[in-house]
Amino acid sequence: MFPKGSEWILILVVVLLLFGARKLPELARSLGASAKEFRKGVSEGSAEDKADQGEQAAATSAEEPAAPAPPTPPNSI
Repeated sequence: MFPKGSEWILILVVVLLLFGARKLPELARSLGASAKEFRKGVSEGSAEDKADQGEQAAATSAEEPAAPAPPTPPNSI
């Protein structure tokens, strides 16, 4: 399923022919920057989720329970 030794060489040659030697470092840099930004976004998103869960738990535990409704007097007719 996955390429083996000599197949990788063939793939690299085809990529080199398609994009040229000048474009490959630029493509690698942009791919690396994209991966870095993605990881940064994922870690920020999970940190925000944890902070939101902590705030919700603190707000829930800080709230006082609602007072029970006063009893209604019986109808005297």
